[in-house]
Amino acid sequence: MNEQGLRKDAERNRERLLEAGRKVFAERGLGASLNDVAKAAGVGVGTAYRRFANKDELIDAIFVRQVDELGAILNESLADEDAWRGLVNYLEGTLAIQARDRGMAQILSGSWASLEEYNAQRARLAPLVNRLADRARETGVVRADLTGTDLIFLQIGLTAIATTARDGADHINRADAPELYRRYLGVFLDGIREPATRTELPIPALSTDDTHALLRQTVSGDDVTE
Repeated sequence: MNEQGLRKDAERNRERLLEAGRKVFAERGLGASLNDVAKAAGVGVGTAYRRFANKDELIDAIFVRQVDELGAILNESLADEDAWRGLVNYLEGTLAIQARDRGMAQILSGSWASLEEYNAQRARLAPLVNRLADRARETGVVRADLTGTDLIFLQIGLTAIATTARDGADHINRADAPELYRRYLGVFLDGIREPATRTELPIPALSTDDTHALLRQTVSGDDVTE
């Protein structure tokens, strides 16, 4: 194979590793190894280590793509002439991704990406989030003290709810358990909207017994069958 062919082959393998890494980390979290990703990508371990020196390099590369996705949602939301609708679109869109992608939620928490990459990518997103919150506040559709950082911490909390519900969903008789975070997003949105409104929440609350079963499973790992 000539040099150009080798470069194309290397780029294809890198792309396969990025796609496989996103899927593996989404399902299993960032505790999965580079070997796991190589297997899912259908390439040898040696090939994986030629494209990425270690798992951290792969995580950083995936993080850049994730930020591209979030940036696209933010820009789309800012382009909406309706400030409230834009804010809701941003929260619903980004939370839907994080709720189904365990790896993204972990990376965005700042626990795994390299500090340099984390700071660089956060610097891309933070001004857009702040602008979204500022616009909603200045047009009077949200409470006067709402900030961009409020939106960030909201997502951290709701992502934790999504992870807890997803991990324990098999132990309760509720097919919509992985969507539980949407109920609490609704509570938050009602809490910040001006003038104050009360909308119908998208899914019912869990029962006391289901909440106990779900939390017991995710905290202790017990197999709850009663």
